[in-house]
Amino acid sequence: MAKNKKEIKELADLPYYREEYTAQLEKMGITDLPELLAALKDSKKKAKIVDELEGVGVKIADHWIEVLEDVPEESTAVATKGSKTEIIEEADAEVVEKGAYVAKIKPVLSAEVKAMLEKRAEVSGRRPEFLRQEWFRYAKLGKKWRKPRGMHSKMRRHYKYRPTIVSIGFRGPALVRGLASSGFQEVLVYNPSNLDAIDPKTQAAKIGGTVGGKKRATIIEKADQLKIRVLNR
Repeated sequence: MAKNKKEIKELADLPYYREEYTAQLEKMGITDLPELLAALKDSKKKAKIVDELEGVGVKIADHWIEVLEDVPEESTAVATKGSKTEIIEEADAEVVEKGAYVAKIKPVLSAEVKAMLEKRAEVSGRRPEFLRQEWFRYAKLGKKWRKPRGMHSKMRRHYKYRPTIVSIGFRGPALVRGLASSGFQEVLVYNPSNLDAIDPKTQAAKIGGTVGGKKRATIIEKADQLKIRVLNR
């Protein structure tokens, strides 16, 4: 259970706070409650905190803001740069109320991969929709892409008044090609034993479409034990 807001006098007293967060926050220049509150109110710093602290999602960060705003000024003034942090047992840190938000597992990514994922999202946002030739004329053709091959095709010849066709330059960065939007490498799983070969830091499980409900529940249960993210749970 989360601690009472009036009892919060240092970082370790925050709900869902883990011992390892202290060193990670210090690297960001955050050593006390007022500094954490100021960082959480800054959108860029808040995004970095959510990204760096495992187990901290947007909802927990917003909850921290609510808690810190209600903490009396005398309590926040007690926390100093040299103050010692009380050690919290791992079992206590993991206690979550029934029905409460639990942050999703995040991959361990290098700075370069993170930058390329952002670049890929930017490229995808401005990529046009590729529609097959004369999709608007004959309903039976549908919108699925087909390369125009006609000898006199204006679309194949790249006439400006014709739709854009698939060509080099529209793909995303090669470094993150094939990765899920979360940054994980997808690994198809058909039974619980397949999870043993997955690296939870960089890979995530994706349950096959032919897997039944009973086996699917077993896979998800084992994945939670191994702290492996299931993309289609």
